[in-house]
Amino acid sequence: GGSLTKLAYYSTVQHKVARVRSFDHSGKDIENEPLYEISVQEEITARLHFIKFENTYIETCLDFIKDHLVNTETKVIKATGGGAYKFKDLIEKKLGLKVDKEDVMTCLIKGCNFVLRNIPHEVFAYQKDSDTEFRFQTNHPNIFPYLLVNIGSGVSIVKVETEDKFEWIGGSSIGGGTFWGLGALLTKTKKFDELLQLASKGQHTNVDMLVKDVYGGAYQTLGLSGNLIASSFGKSTTADKEFSKEDMAKSLLHMISNDIGQLACLYAKLHNLDKIYFGGFFIRGHPVTMRTITYSINFFSKGEVQALFLRHEGYLGAIGAFLKGAEQDNPNQYSWGENYAGSSGLMSTSPDVYPMQRTRSGTFDMLEMDRLERPLVNLPLLKDPSTYIPDTVDLTDDAMARKYWLTCFEEALDGVAKRAAASQPDSVDALERAEKFRQKYWNKLQTLRQQPFAYGTLTVRSLLDTREHCLNEFNFPDPYSKVKQKENGIALKCFQSVIESLDSLGWEERQFALVKGLLAGNVFDWGAKAVSDVLESEPQFGFEEAKSKLQERPWLEDSYSQWLERLKEGPPHKCALIFADNSGIDIILGVFPFVRELLSRGTEVILACNSGPALNDVTYSESLIVTERIAAMDPVIQSALREEKLLLVQTGSSSPCLDLSRLDKGLAVLVRERKTDLVIIEGMGRAIHTNYYAALKCESLKLAVIKNSWLADRLGGKIFSVIFKYEVPCK
Repeated sequence: GGSLTKLAYYSTVQHKVARVRSFDHSGKDIENEPLYEISVQEEITARLHFIKFENTYIETCLDFIKDHLVNTETKVIKATGGGAYKFKDLIEKKLGLKVDKEDVMTCLIKGCNFVLRNIPHEVFAYQKDSDTEFRFQTNHPNIFPYLLVNIGSGVSIVKVETEDKFEWIGGSSIGGGTFWGLGALLTKTKKFDELLQLASKGQHTNVDMLVKDVYGGAYQTLGLSGNLIASSFGKSTTADKEFSKEDMAKSLLHMISNDIGQLACLYAKLHNLDKIYFGGFFIRGHPVTMRTITYSINFFSKGEVQALFLRHEGYLGAIGAFLKGAEQDNPNQYSWGENYAGSSGLMSTSPDVYPMQRTRSGTFDMLEMDRLERPLVNLPLLKDPSTYIPDTVDLTDDAMARKYWLTCFEEALDGVAKRAAASQPDSVDALERAEKFRQKYWNKLQTLRQQPFAYGTLTVRSLLDTREHCLNEFNFPDPYSKVKQKENGIALKCFQSVIESLDSLGWEERQFALVKGLLAGNVFDWGAKAVSDVLESEPQFGFEEAKSKLQERPWLEDSYSQWLERLKEGPPHKCALIFADNSGIDIILGVFPFVRELLSRGTEVILACNSGPALNDVTYSESLIVTERIAAMDPVIQSALREEKLLLVQTGSSSPCLDLSRLDKGLAVLVRERKTDLVIIEGMGRAIHTNYYAALKCESLKLAVIKNSWLADRLGGKIFSVIFKYEVPCK
């Protein structure tokens, strides 16, 4: 580009993963043996890196490429943008590679489609006077069609209809270059950023003629407000005085932004489009240009169209050029996830709050994306995927909640670092790595205090996910693996007696005992401080003790009577999808007896567990071993497995929360095939922090025990209050 070089590259990353494997117990006394073997193995995964360099450091950038170019088969480097011509000879000479120039617009569109598809909080609207300037949008599952308005030296307006179908439908020679050029002539300021700085301090009404200057007030007949600009620079024709540089820069900025805004609106109306994304160096995260464009679009569309901006707008061309070069192993066939540990967030708009951290190398911004093993899609049972928002509370908006949760995560950090180090007693550098993890996550939390919008909408889920990413970066793939192994072993020994006691009850009594068991199991959550303190200090704390902790009915949210009525009066459900939460007592003594009852009613069950570890949540591979053990003790589970009426699947997630718009494709296929008509979501992370308000096409049960006193208070209850939410969709 004109002032920045954006580099996109692919690497393989070696990191540790925890694996579980069933022991071969043939002919052995297994009474005192652990349930399964845990091993830590090296795994290689793919990662995409995006880095910005200032053009003045182009040599440093090329040295960086040279140092990282390990694949000697690379003969060609893809490049796009004005710099692809300007620096072509330097790049070829320094790297010994041929520069293959790609079309700028094709690259921009490819890059735009990629970020829209893979980064859930990529798009934001700008709000001038709100506590947080950025209002992030939930990605619509269908990203097309949209209008891309690229404001560089001039303006290009492109209509994008599909992955490969787009057309240039218009533009203007009055763009960023015009603002820069005229601004330089008017103010003698040659630098673009300095010009914007002047504009941000200016008062355009000193230079512009307003409607009230012409008519003495509002123009009622046409419904025009008195403060509307009637003529840009209009006062300069009559006023006999010098105008300040600041005022002229501001007037010029309004003139050009309003012109572009009106043009964009007219094209959007002409082509019946309601999504307009703005990009180009004129925008580049500058609040002053985003504000004027937003105002202009809002005014000319009468509020019907929103100006939208992209978090990684500066990278679009580089991403597109990379995708063009990687078509053999097409990155678009995979799902990708932003790695919060390695990405720097959206920079704050007030430099005094968080000055740009420039290093001598000129790199100041990074984005890392990890390739996910399996493609992710929407849960087919979401009522309206385009309006689904996983998170219950937006901490970007709620300052009180934000302050509480950031402090909560800070206070828990020492304990998490200690637990991580203790999980690898044989490693010589575990303490050192745990300290590096602690430092990294602490720094992330401080960034989020200053810039809550750094990674999109700030939520409890994003705080938990960032912590997991940081743990993984320092090779702590599963700090709770030993805890889970032990708790699974203990719970399995109690399974038969729990089943016998349930089977001895009458039908109605048994239904309540099953629900109570599910809720009691859900107490065993090492992620909740109130619980981990008890589990650390009272090792004998078990299933019955957990039941006694539960709130008595009526519960905080209580539709148990409606659920019971449904079981009594209605036919058995065809198929239930259950999202499981914790290992040990939760899944074995809470979830499995419930599963067994559903199976006995003639309902098929899909049991979905996390693909990768997070806290003490049960993983898919652990659930396979646990289920095999339960089947050996229980004929109902055994025959259901044999007849494929009980199916175990992975969610595609490694988070303590649940995003129903990013689930494993195999799970979605199964949900459709089995005609699933009941979804059960259990646990605080999956049913309260996320999905509390999620609307589904079928019946659903959301149940959890609130193990955090602040949250309980927020919801109008006390710690260990119960949420039992049975919902039936409106016909």
